[in-house]
Amino acid sequence: MIALSAFRLAAYVRSHRVHQALLALLAALAVVYATRAPAGHEAAVLADSAVLIVPLLAWAARSLLDTEPDRQREMSAALAGGRGRELAAGLLAALTACAAFAALALFWGVLLGMSATPPGPVLAAGIVLHALSALAGLTLGALTSRALLPSPALSIMALVSGFVAMLLISASPLHWLTVPLTVWMRAASAERLVAQLPELAAISLVWCLLGLAAYAWLRRTRP
Repeated sequence: MIALSAFRLAAYVRSHRVHQALLALLAALAVVYATRAPAGHEAAVLADSAVLIVPLLAWAARSLLDTEPDRQREMSAALAGGRGRELAAGLLAALTACAAFAALALFWGVLLGMSATPPGPVLAAGIVLHALSALAGLTLGALTSRALLPSPALSIMALVSGFVAMLLISASPLHWLTVPLTVWMRAASAERLVAQLPELAAISLVWCLLGLAAYAWLRRTRP
């Protein structure tokens, strides 16, 4: 399974699809951090960055999972010992890519986007939010991948619609019905991010795990 994950990562890089996500991410970060954030606003900037990169990470995860042709994916399942291992290998490879992009966004923000180094608790909260962004991007990308949505047009529409739905629902009183992206930003702007982080992280983690479970169930029940 590890070998298959490494194979998929290598294929993703060699196919140059990685450059599409990388260039989009760099452009987004250049806009977010066009000017250095003043001292005292580090949490808000890190939260904005974590939310902004979610659709880009979803695109990266979807692209990685779609790099392998359908027939080759079936062969991989047979050689890896079953569809479960093939599925896990794909998710592991996609999570690795998302984590790498999220780490790049975090390092860019801390090193180049702020006037002062964030306090320890704020930096730790920023790390957690970017980790949750990687997981949310993985979930959204997997649910809109070709294995579930063969039409590229429908896949892209579902990805964008899913992200917009996250923003709209999380901006309402029913924010607990999805990954609460908007609440991340509100809490950071109100300087309550560190205090609310356990609750927000728990809600985010639960929905990401439910989404990945749905992806696994849909994959395993398809021919």
